[in-house]
Amino acid sequence: MTRKTLSAITLGVVASASLLLTGCQAYDTVLGSGTSVTATDATRMTRSGFLTDYARLKPVNALGGIECWRSPTLDAKKFDKVLVSRILVSLTPPKDSNEAPTIDPNDLKTLTDYFHTSLVNALKPQMTVVDKAGPGVVVIRVALTNLVPTTVTDSLAGTLVPYAFIAEASSGVATGRPAGSTPYLGETAMEMQFRDGATGTVIAECRDAEIGRKYAADVNSNAVGAAQTWAAGYMNSFQAWSYAKNAFDKWSLLVAQRFAELRGVAPKQ
Repeated sequence: MTRKTLSAITLGVVASASLLLTGCQAYDTVLGSGTSVTATDATRMTRSGFLTDYARLKPVNALGGIECWRSPTLDAKKFDKVLVSRILVSLTPPKDSNEAPTIDPNDLKTLTDYFHTSLVNALKPQMTVVDKAGPGVVVIRVALTNLVPTTVTDSLAGTLVPYAFIAEASSGVATGRPAGSTPYLGETAMEMQFRDGATGTVIAECRDAEIGRKYAADVNSNAVGAAQTWAAGYMNSFQAWSYAKNAFDKWSLLVAQRFAELRGVAPKQ
C-alpha cells in the first residue's frame, strides 16, 4: 500500500473518532453501508439442518467465497416476483464454544427485522415484492445460525493501549480469522434457501459466516475508498451489533446482484 493511501487511511481513522461524537447520521452518510468491513470465514459456516444437502454447497468466487448450490434446471428469468419469508433463528454453538449464544429477544427482533428490510429494499428495484407464494414468485427463506456481538469493552481497552493496533491488525491471520479481525469482534452466520413459489421445489441454497474486521482496507479501491473502509471497520468495533448489520446488507446486495445476473437484467440501485 502506498504512502498516500496510508495517509488517507490515517485521516479516515482520525475522522471516525470525530464522527463517533457527532452521531450516527453523519457516520452513515460519510462511510456508506459498510458492507466491506466483514469477511467470509469458511471455518465458521454452520450445518444447522435448515438446508437440504450441505455436501453439494461449493464456494462461489463471484460471491466472495459464500457456499452455494443451484438447480441445473433453474430458469431464473421466469421469476419476476419475490417473497421474503420471516427470518428464522436457529443458533448453533460457534467454533470456539460448546454453547449457543444467549441473546436478548429485543435484540433478536431488531436484527431479524433489519435483515428482512435489507433484503426487501435490495430486491424491490428489480422484482415485485409480494406476500404470497405463486407462479413467478421465488420464495427466500433465511435462518440466522450464529450471532455473536462485538465485545465493546475489549475493543475500547485495546484502543487505549499505545500501538496496540499494530498487533491487533495482524491478529486475525494468526488466530485463523480473516485479516484485520480480532477475537472480540462480532460473528454472523446464515443459511438461505430459495424455492419455486408455485411448486415449493428447492431451486438454490447458500450458507455463509461473516467475521467483523476492525482494521479493514480495500486494497482494490482508491485511497478514499480504502480510508472509508478502514474507518467504517474501526467505528463498528465500538457497537455491539454493527457487524451483523453489515453482514445483512452485504448478503442482501449480493442476492440482488446475483438475481439480476441470472435473470439477465441490469442490477438496479
